[in-house]
Amino acid sequence: MKNIKAKFETREQWLEAAVRLMVPRFEGKEYEVPGVKVSCGFPSGRALSRKKQAIGECWGKEITVDGVPQIFVSPIIKDPLETLAILTHEVVHAVVGSPAKHGSKFRKCALAVGLEGKMTATHAGDDLKETCVEWIKDLGQYPHAGLKPRARPDKKQTTRMVKCECKKCGYTARVSRKWLDDAGAPLCPCNSTPMSFELPPELEPEEEDED
Repeated sequence: MKNIKAKFETREQWLEAAVRLMVPRFEGKEYEVPGVKVSCGFPSGRALSRKKQAIGECWGKEITVDGVPQIFVSPIIKDPLETLAILTHEVVHAVVGSPAKHGSKFRKCALAVGLEGKMTATHAGDDLKETCVEWIKDLGQYPHAGLKPRARPDKKQTTRMVKCECKKCGYTARVSRKWLDDAGAPLCPCNSTPMSFELPPELEPEEEDED
């Protein structure tokens, strides 16, 4: 599958085509797949959770303005086989409706189309995996590179308290960077002179790029 070429320009085109390929599998088990809108995007909750990360989400027709279910597959997922297994799970939600959640109605449909495991975190069974491989041959390469959100640089700290010290008597106080910028260093109570301080590297002002 590594040499499969891309046939679609966007992820949404690929995902929507994948749903069309799934229709016969659902119909073969007497389930009707409704029209759906599919996007590569973060689920509304737990998208970056470390323990129970949400990797897919379906908003059913009951809660969409136009009555068309909307499905999202997390951009963290880049493997096409895993993507199709997640998409199948979300299509089951669209088929049985949001009120069914992961109950018996959902379970019956999920097992029928080849999903296995815990219903809140299903995976493709062997038969569905084989079918997914064939779907990928038809779909071509999934035009998505994946995201690594935990690799992003840490946000620069701006609220750390800065230690100020009187060089004469040793009196110390801690002041926020904001007040140092707005009012300057505090005055020592023993001699009314400004206390000295040194900004830590993370609170140093950023240098402006020269044109």
